[in-house]
Amino acid sequence: MSEAHQRLILGSGSPRRLELLAQLGVVPDDVRPPDINEDPVKAELPRPYCARMARQKVSAVQADAGDVVLCADTTVAVGRRILGKPSDETEAAAFLRLMSGRRHRVITAVAVRKDARVWERDVVSAVKMKVLSDAEIAGYIATGDWQGKAGGYGIQGPAGALIPWISGSFTGIVGLPLAETATLLQTAGVKVWT
Repeated sequence: MSEAHQRLILGSGSPRRLELLAQLGVVPDDVRPPDINEDPVKAELPRPYCARMARQKVSAVQADAGDVVLCADTTVAVGRRILGKPSDETEAAAFLRLMSGRRHRVITAVAVRKDARVWERDVVSAVKMKVLSDAEIAGYIATGDWQGKAGGYGIQGPAGALIPWISGSFTGIVGLPLAETATLLQTAGVKVWT
């Protein structure tokens, strides 16, 4: 199959990842979110967990020969603790209290598959959340923006007002580190900015 007819499949239901890909001039031919178990195994550390999730996702997406599959996983970590997507407002508020006034890490692992080959990268960024009052936590929770987001927040939304400092990849914190993703896609034969 020639590169001109090569299909790109995004293995993610995240609207943020679609928006970030569009910044590279890349529009996937199909979107197929994989259905995998995202529970960490006992004593699993955040970075290896995140890389394992991206690998499992990219392996779980059905694709034809020559198709390129892109998957990513974003994990929020406070120390060794993995903060997944909160199940409800109470858990989201607990995550915010845990991160209040502290630095935490946001890890995004990206995996690209073409046939039997898989290319991987992960990016770790540091994020500092300001000291949050109960009123700020309640106000943020009321926006509903915490739903479906690792750690219970998205830096590109209302929670940006809670974060005075980052070190690392802004797009990685949002959910798809563009510099690394562009390199992986180009390695797999996908053209960017075309």
